[in-house]
Amino acid sequence: MIAILLILVAFGLGAVPFGLYVARFVKGIDPRDAGSKNVGATNVARLCGTQWGVLVLVLDIFKGYLPAALAPADTGWIALTLIGAASIVGHAYSPLLQFRGGKAVATTIGVFLALAPWTMFFSVICCVLVIWLSGYVSVGSLTLALALPFFSFFTGNIGLLPLSLGVMLFLFWRHRENILRLDKGQEMPWRKRKGDAVTEPPDLEG
Repeated sequence: MIAILLILVAFGLGAVPFGLYVARFVKGIDPRDAGSKNVGATNVARLCGTQWGVLVLVLDIFKGYLPAALAPADTGWIALTLIGAASIVGHAYSPLLQFRGGKAVATTIGVFLALAPWTMFFSVICCVLVIWLSGYVSVGSLTLALALPFFSFFTGNIGLLPLSLGVMLFLFWRHRENILRLDKGQEMPWRKRKGDAVTEPPDLEG
């Protein structure tokens, strides 16, 4: 019964579009109508400023973390998988946004931070390093997706392999447009790289 309640809470909290609310409060704009038209932290940072993007990032991580962290210690892996998946799906397909939403990377971080902190620690390190070296948030996000099942296995969280593999495929699907833009050399970097005369158009998602 507790697991079912937490699954519902996870989906409901995951569906809260913090990026939309922050952008409206700060600039009176709807992030779905500007920039990359995404309610995630990256687009909010571009539209409203880095500090507001960081706030959205923290809130989106929190809404993935809380339901999973509230699960009793004896909760089985299947229930934990469903709780985590509910948070991620709620964020990506929010009923409050006509079943649209963000790419769910931050919410995924929150879920695994609660369920497997070492798995997430190593995965985030890989993600940050790739973003720093490549200049692309999307490449870092895809690296995170690939790292999750790898580190789930090597840190002994075998029960999380189904969730981590499912999340990997889901994040690649959510980033399919970014992958196409990367292939065409049209993806927008998070910072201007040395030697670049111009950056890509500001309406692309990183």
